[in-house]
Amino acid sequence: MNAVEPDESKTSAAEIRGLLSHPIIDSDAHWLEFGPMVQRRMYEIGGEKALEGFTGNQEIVPLQEMGPTGRAHMGYGHPGFWMLPMKNTRDRATAMMPKLLSERMDEFGLDFCVMYPTGGFATMMQADDEVRRAASRAFNIFSAEFFGDYSNVMTPVALIPMHTPDEAIDEIVFIREKLGLKACLFNGMIPRAVPAAETGNHKAHRLGSVTYDVFGIDSPYDYDPVWQACIEYGVSPTFHSGGRGYALRRSPTNFTYNHIGHFASTAEAICKSMFLGGVTRRFPDIRMGFLEGGAAWACQLFVDLIEHWEKRNRVALEFNDPATLDHQLMIELAHRFGPDDMAELMSDLDNALFAALNSAASTHDGGQAELDDYAPCGIQTEEDIADLFVPNFYFGCEADDRMNAAAFNTDVNPFQSRINALFSSDIGHFDVVHMDRVLPHAWELVEDGVMSRDEFREFTFANPAKFWTANAPDFFTGTKVERAVAELLT
Repeated sequence: MNAVEPDESKTSAAEIRGLLSHPIIDSDAHWLEFGPMVQRRMYEIGGEKALEGFTGNQEIVPLQEMGPTGRAHMGYGHPGFWMLPMKNTRDRATAMMPKLLSERMDEFGLDFCVMYPTGGFATMMQADDEVRRAASRAFNIFSAEFFGDYSNVMTPVALIPMHTPDEAIDEIVFIREKLGLKACLFNGMIPRAVPAAETGNHKAHRLGSVTYDVFGIDSPYDYDPVWQACIEYGVSPTFHSGGRGYALRRSPTNFTYNHIGHFASTAEAICKSMFLGGVTRRFPDIRMGFLEGGAAWACQLFVDLIEHWEKRNRVALEFNDPATLDHQLMIELAHRFGPDDMAELMSDLDNALFAALNSAASTHDGGQAELDDYAPCGIQTEEDIADLFVPNFYFGCEADDRMNAAAFNTDVNPFQSRINALFSSDIGHFDVVHMDRVLPHAWELVEDGVMSRDEFREFTFANPAKFWTANAPDFFTGTKVERAVAELLT
């Protein structure tokens, strides 16, 4: 059977929900904005600047119109096409109308949804400071109004622009104190021009005139005040940045080539930056969510952080310190085992040149004041890495991703850890053509024996409940799932 056709022989979402003793919390549902309505309201709320931020005031490159040859010539990736559900008109309408979604949630087996925008993402990406801030503010006001009557079963995310710490903090304070919004989407991967490129250095342009700020390390700003504001105002940041069109995801002809792994690639960059930048060491109570990339990359990152620390911690680095090489012993061994001229050539080199051997780059520390990449984290043992990674990070996993099971594989994950996977439907987008099949797709992992019912409960209920209430204990107050969450947390 075609994967997009519903299988009537399968257990329905409502039937699966009836088998469960816990609710289903969807941490990443999407709504589709009806452009004319949003544009009118954006203008009413914030004027021309706000409207520009939603419709776009920046030069738009007509990537589709360029065609494959034009995109290849210019180095652009295929932007994607036919990205929204169409044939299933009722589902399309459901993604646009909160009232219809609320009426159909029992059909979908969902109890509570955190709603992410689609076109609204663009407001945080505007380069003009006034436009970006006005548009983000207006969109947040509109979202609060649009979903206000359905707060018992869904909540919209607020958009938090991150070009500077000040604008992020201003918006956090506003949406919490004025709008009462409680879920937040933070802009990630802020493009910034490298200083050399701004001064006309051609080598900088050849190597790349733009760098991407991921906030934890190497940022021109100190984002610690933002994380402190998150703690103070009860916000758990989520990131939903994409990587299509960058680096190795720039095929001019193949959208799927560009799309596979792109959310995971950007999420890994931000998550890795937060960890190595010591954010979870300085803010042990912060919880961050990385959405739509799955959990497999998170398991890999967790392992890689441990294995790199084993080889690159300050003590281990001593084994690679050029100053520790025994010059005389090397010459003696060359006399005994090397080619005829090796020992002679070694003897002619001074210690510094000899230590370099074949690669001068390997002997230079790059001018680092601190050689330990893990210094901001204060890592002393492998267990420290687990303590600063596992409880602090959560990972949005789409329902039909078979690798969701990796998050619960305690036989493989270090220290028998369970990575915090969050059930995420992605309803509203092209990959969900039948909203009522999302929960059955997730349940297949239980039916296939790769996820236990207890693990399914963690995935669809316990992990989402813990994430959203970590900094905001009242997150689910007044909702359909309030009682079940309270019982879980007590």
